[in-house]
Amino acid sequence: MSKTSSKRIVLTGVSRGLGRAMAEGFVARGHTVLGCARSGEALEELRRQYGPPHGFAQLDVGRDEEVRRWARQVLADGGAPDLLVNNAGVINRSAPLWEISDKEFSQLVDVNLRGIANVLRHFLPAMIERSRGVIVNFSSGWGRSVAGEVAPYCATKWAVEGLTRALAEELPRGMAAVPLNPGIIDTEMLRSCFGDGAGSYPGPQSWARRAVPLLLKLGPKDNGRPLTVPG
Repeated sequence: MSKTSSKRIVLTGVSRGLGRAMAEGFVARGHTVLGCARSGEALEELRRQYGPPHGFAQLDVGRDEEVRRWARQVLADGGAPDLLVNNAGVINRSAPLWEISDKEFSQLVDVNLRGIANVLRHFLPAMIERSRGVIVNFSSGWGRSVAGEVAPYCATKWAVEGLTRALAEELPRGMAAVPLNPGIIDTEMLRSCFGDGAGSYPGPQSWARRAVPLLLKLGPKDNGRPLTVPG
């Protein structure tokens, strides 16, 4: 792939599951991945596997100052991303809403919603300056429907849908913001809800073979469109 067609991709939640599978898929196609996650051990493994120009930082997207320092370094090293994927997310333990503590509810809001806002706050100005780039915020099937015992998760993902579609109204021509439902994939998060039944769904690697090409093809025509990775 030529340098002109290679994309610079910022990806959160890169250490496992869908994030790890996407990172591997992007790199295999010749793109540069700048990722972040909270797991230091997994990030060390990624650094050994994929050296520069790729980069992997340990931080919590729910902490604005940590995101600010990371973004400043990424932008200084190579400029604004062509594709920004807010994938990092957590789910509550399965329980009725009134049994979820304030601490657990706040953790979901911090990662699933404030985390996206923090990343956008520090990367978007550089993208807007050149009027180019695609932002993909991961939603969920439970961001467009609901289920019992995951009310906090549903609330954050419905919020991601609204935030992203409103952001799409604010972007300059030439850019796009897309809320993406990844579909149902056998991940640790799904197993926390479905148990062993999650095994009947495709794993992250199989999913990424469909998702990565879709993400790479997104452009201004997709601005504000709620999309779903085909099953």
